[in-house]
Amino acid sequence: MKQATFAALMFTTMFTALALPASAQREPRTDSPLSHRTWTPDNNNGTFTNPLFYDEFSDPDLIRVGEWFYLTGTTMHAMPGLPVLRSRDLVNWEFLSYAADRLDFGPAYRLEDGKNIYGQGIWAPSLRYRNGVFYIFTNVNGRGTQIYSAINPRGPWTHWEMKRSLHDLSVLFDDDGKAYAVWGHQDLHIAQLTDDLLDIVPNTEQVLFSKTDGMGEGAHFYKIGGRYYILSANYAGGFRMPAARANHVFGPYEVNQAISKDEGFGLVGGYRLKNRQYPFDVTPPNPASRDATAMHQGGIVLTEAGEWWGFSMMDYNSVGRLLSLAPVTWQDGWPYFGLPGNLGRNPRTWVKPRTKESQQIRVPFVRSDDFSEPALKPVWQWNHVPVDDKWSLTERPGFLRLQALSASSFWDARNTLTQRAIGPMSSPTVALDASGLLDNDVAGLALLNLPYATLGVERKNSKLSLALFDQARNSTTRVALNGTRVWLRAECDFLSEKARFSYSVDGQHFQAIGEEFTMIFQLTTFQGVRYGLFAYNTGSQKGGMADFDSIDIHQPYPRGLMRAIPYDKQIQMKAAVGRAPAQPLNFTVQNMGLGRVALRAGDNYLSVGLDGSASLQLARPGIAQTFQWMETPTGELILMSLLTNFYLRIHPQTGALIADSPGPIPDGSDGVRFNWTATN
Repeated sequence: MKQATFAALMFTTMFTALALPASAQREPRTDSPLSHRTWTPDNNNGTFTNPLFYDEFSDPDLIRVGEWFYLTGTTMHAMPGLPVLRSRDLVNWEFLSYAADRLDFGPAYRLEDGKNIYGQGIWAPSLRYRNGVFYIFTNVNGRGTQIYSAINPRGPWTHWEMKRSLHDLSVLFDDDGKAYAVWGHQDLHIAQLTDDLLDIVPNTEQVLFSKTDGMGEGAHFYKIGGRYYILSANYAGGFRMPAARANHVFGPYEVNQAISKDEGFGLVGGYRLKNRQYPFDVTPPNPASRDATAMHQGGIVLTEAGEWWGFSMMDYNSVGRLLSLAPVTWQDGWPYFGLPGNLGRNPRTWVKPRTKESQQIRVPFVRSDDFSEPALKPVWQWNHVPVDDKWSLTERPGFLRLQALSASSFWDARNTLTQRAIGPMSSPTVALDASGLLDNDVAGLALLNLPYATLGVERKNSKLSLALFDQARNSTTRVALNGTRVWLRAECDFLSEKARFSYSVDGQHFQAIGEEFTMIFQLTTFQGVRYGLFAYNTGSQKGGMADFDSIDIHQPYPRGLMRAIPYDKQIQMKAAVGRAPAQPLNFTVQNMGLGRVALRAGDNYLSVGLDGSASLQLARPGIAQTFQWMETPTGELILMSLLTNFYLRIHPQTGALIADSPGPIPDGSDGVRFNWTATN
């Protein structure tokens, strides 16, 4: 791996270390066999914190049918694909089904003949509903557009293929019963679809936008109040979401270049991979760049209560592309993501959508697994199409058994079972019985990525050893094993992009192995890091078997805030990055409801004027004295004034407080980030 510049690496390392609060409320590992606490965006106080899921959910599409919202997204080469989720409040989601049980168009889909479909498969779906039927239109490389339909979103789903491939399409079922599709990359096309949805109506296709119009790709097509709207994503000149509108389905369309722009919650873009093989060429993090993390590709939805909400994804570095939710403000006939006065910027924490009745906090997936159920949990997906008779949950009850199929490397190993890694930090621990391994077998825990890393047990010349393979360094670290039962662990920090491996022979005491591994976002798999269970054989003989007893996914920070709001406590605030304040910032935190606070100093409250000026005033706390308490992804405090919807910061020249920032920037130089300590 080429070395990043020393200065850039040191800046990123120091930035992350300073950003993560030393007193953040880490969830301890418990004595229970499995951890079940996982990330939830619901703060249980009427607010939510983005992302909605801290694991990858890319290219989202979301609709409302009656009182329910439905959601699907890209799954690429993972099988089954096209998850369908539902929610009443857009925050708490439950899993319903996978629309695509498998997708098999030849050897590449099965990791056969040295071929693969990494970064291909199912992507950019369009979810729609008409006359009691749910439809998902989706792209598959080298094929016509795939269509899945179901009367019940729990399935079964019917599958067929269109006669054409419509790149990144979005479908609109119009009021008169006609169907239209918008699709394309840079040049966006439109056409009417035939009644059977298998083709486009002859002579209806036309180019709506050229590259110079700036509409990009990833269209979402709507009809709102008799007007036609197209929302899309464009990365030229920085990720953003443009929109277009017209009074007629075929236009002419007027373009707004950015209804959402520059919103990355202040996250620093991570490592990026330039090539696809060893020696790997890696671009280090660049805190001065916003392009790699800004919100893009999404759409809007109307609730039963009449509220508009926007959904979009963001490249969250090696954990993948994550889904976020934003209030929508209509201005001059355009649906801007964000709040009045600060359009285009998402608040990371905000009030949940209004619903007829409150929804119980829930998450779509249970991640830890003891393999005691007769079927795999929905969190699991195979890396490519599995070989069905080479794995089992019943041959040895309570275990996942993987038979070791022939492969030259982990990259080519069939029947690798995966689940999406989850942030901001998580640690999978796998209990493995390696007694069934034969010579040249290797089985264990992987970080599926490029480069990847595997921590496994291998048998050579009838002897077992532990082997950590680091593809980035093209090196293997081995430790001899005397027993056949072993626990394998990876501790993954998706804020620093670093992972460490360890192992145990008793399940209690873990020994570190190998060097720190750098996790990288890349476009070969076009996915974030995945935790994988694998078994394969590198020899020419028949392989043995690996029995996985359990996997435990521990998450030290599963809540929307790393630290609870210190209501009724005295705190001291300091600049997390940049200039110190002109005077000490000592306040008592007063609860204003909905995760909001007033900051009192003696008999005075910190107050914000319409011009953003901030000062201590003798006043009863109202909107001018109220701030939405939030955190950046790395845990620093940020405070948004409810009067202006701008953020409090320390002025870089005067050191005075002023609420005039639209939101945190990656390098922290704007003075928006604060660290705080309780003083009583």
